[in-house]
Amino acid sequence: MVRLNRIYTRTGDDGTTSLGDGSRTQKHHLRVSAYGTVDELSAVFGLALAHGLPEPLQERLMVVQNDLFDVGADLCVPGAAGEKLRIGADYTARLERWLDEANEDLKPLSTFVLPGGRPAAAWMHLARTVCRRAERIVTELCDVPGERERVNPEILRYLNRLSDLCFVLARALNDGGAADVLWVPGKGRADGGARPTE
Repeated sequence: MVRLNRIYTRTGDDGTTSLGDGSRTQKHHLRVSAYGTVDELSAVFGLALAHGLPEPLQERLMVVQNDLFDVGADLCVPGAAGEKLRIGADYTARLERWLDEANEDLKPLSTFVLPGGRPAAAWMHLARTVCRRAERIVTELCDVPGERERVNPEILRYLNRLSDLCFVLARALNDGGAADVLWVPGKGRADGGARPTE
């Protein structure tokens, strides 16, 4: 059980931080950047939740926030030492069920969607981009010699599926896609560019 009696410790004043296994590393290490970005993603969901979302989405995103703390804990404890914290395939499978359910009633797209539309949808688009950044940092961490075997591969699957879910939820929150802002290639040209096909 985590117990926080005092918030500041002064141990990080030299630019280092403790990982979950007790080792210390630079605060700019890719592992720290990875779980820091996962924390940022959770904060974006927190803002979306604070502005109010319909059920069951409100409850589901609270579950996702808890998942993201598990992901962060998993990343914070590298390798075998973190096995008891590791997220499993059931986390990703749950996202896939929600994704299929949310996508079922959406009209197929014929062009790309720009972030925007309804405020709740815009929050989901922001969450999607932060999630993609977290995913990129984790893949970069995996490319560091000796780190791939110290990263739970399920984290990448989970983040990949979560970013997809954010995209689909954004469309669902845009009146089922009716309020999506569609990309018009070359719209800034003098002739107005091509129109998106309906």
